[in-house]
Amino acid sequence: MGLNELDDADFPAYTIGQAADLLGVRQAFLRSLDTADLVRPHRSEAGHRRYSRRQLELVQRVRALFDQGHSLAATTRILELEDTLAAARAEIADLRDQLDAARPDEPASGGPVG
Repeated sequence: MGLNELDDADFPAYTIGQAADLLGVRQAFLRSLDTADLVRPHRSEAGHRRYSRRQLELVQRVRALFDQGHSLAATTRILELEDTLAAARAEIADLRDQLDAARPDEPASGGPVG
């Protein structure tokens, strides 16, 4: 493993114990998210779960929704809708940038002509 891999948000750098400690959850909680197919950690050659930073961020979101009293099904749906909304907002921003770049420069308004 090179140091550059640690900058990759998707690199599975954390063991289940490290992930649980960082997030303040029990390992059983992480295993339950894996069983529910909500967070699927990478598996080492020996079969041990390894988590990426992106997955830890997802677990934080899940935990926050659980703490608010949402069920697993509701949490899954909320996360899906939040991610869809974020992607749509990013696409809209990109399209606006493209539209602005395609517009010819508008002449400066200097008052009435004539």
